[in-house]
Amino acid sequence: MFESGIVSVLLIAVVAIIVLSVFFSFFPVMLWISALASGVRIGIITLVAMRLRRVTPSRIVNPLIKATKAGLGLNINQLESHFLAGGNVDRVINALIAAQRANIPLEFERAAAIDLAGRDVLQAVQMSVNPRVIETPIVAAVAKDGIEVKVKARVTVRANIDRLVGGAGEETIIARVGEGIVTTVGSSNSHKDVLENPDSISRTVLSKGLDAGTAFEILSIDIADVDVGKNIGAFLQTEQAEADKRIAQAKAEERRAMAVAQEQEMKARVVEMRARVVESESEVPLAMAEALRGGKLGVMDYMNLKNIEADTQMRGSLGKPNENSGNDNKNRD
Repeated sequence: MFESGIVSVLLIAVVAIIVLSVFFSFFPVMLWISALASGVRIGIITLVAMRLRRVTPSRIVNPLIKATKAGLGLNINQLESHFLAGGNVDRVINALIAAQRANIPLEFERAAAIDLAGRDVLQAVQMSVNPRVIETPIVAAVAKDGIEVKVKARVTVRANIDRLVGGAGEETIIARVGEGIVTTVGSSNSHKDVLENPDSISRTVLSKGLDAGTAFEILSIDIADVDVGKNIGAFLQTEQAEADKRIAQAKAEERRAMAVAQEQEMKARVVEMRARVVESESEVPLAMAEALRGGKLGVMDYMNLKNIEADTQMRGSLGKPNENSGNDNKNRD
C-alpha cells in the first residue's frame, strides 16, 4: 500500500509538471509579468494569440519594453506586423532609439521599410552620426601630355536616411569618384599640374554632385596618394610607328611581287615573239621554193637575194667588236 501511494504521488507530480510546462508554454506568465512591471499594458490573451499566430512573444514584448522605456510610443500591433512581414523588430527598435538620442528624425514606418528593403537601419543611423570613410582602388588616368597618373582617394560619406530605400550603394559612389578622377586628370594639360595641385581633383569631383540618387551624402573627397605611371603617349607613338612600318613593308612587298610578275610576263612575251619569228623564218624557204616552182622568182633574183644576205651579215660582223684581237693584245702584253 505504501509503495502504491508513492507511485501515485510520483505520477501526480509528473502530470502536474507536464501540465504546468504546457500551460507556461502557451501562457507566458513571466513575460507578461515583466511587461506589466515595465509599464507595458498587454493582456495574457494577446500573448496566447501570438502563440497561435506562430509569433514568438519574447521577440515582440522585449523590443516593446525598450521602446516604451525610451518613450517612442509604439504599440504591439506595429511590431507584430513588422515581424510577420519578415523584419527584424529588435534592430528597428534599436535604430529608433539611436536616432532619437542623436536627434535624427526617423519614424517607425520608414525604419521598418528600410529594414524590409534589406539594409541595416541601425548601421545607417550610426553612419549618420559617425560618417564612414570609403577608400577607392587605384585609379589610373592619362593627362594630355601622355603621362599616366595613378590616384587613390578617400571618400567620407554619411548615410542619407531619406534615400536608403531605392538609393544606390557604395559601389556606385566608388565608380562615380573614379570616373571624376579620370575626367579631371584627362583634362589636365600636364601630369605636373596634377602633382602640384592634387586638391584640384577633389574640388572638381566634389562639385559634380556624385551622391545624387545614392543612399549616401558625400562630405569630402581627399586624395590619399598620387603616383606617376607609364609614358602612355610614347608607348602609343611607338606602337603607331611599328604599325606604320609593317604597313610600309607590306606595301613594298606588294610592289616587289607586282614587279616580279610583270617581269615574268615580259619574259613570256619575249619568248612568244621569238617563237613567232622562228616560225616566220621557217616559212621563208618554203615561200621561196613555191615562188621558184611557180616562176614568180628567177634564179638571178635568188642569187641577188643571197648576195644581199651575205652583205648584211658582213656588215653586221664588221660592226661588232673584235674579241680575238683583244685576246691577242692581252697575249702580247
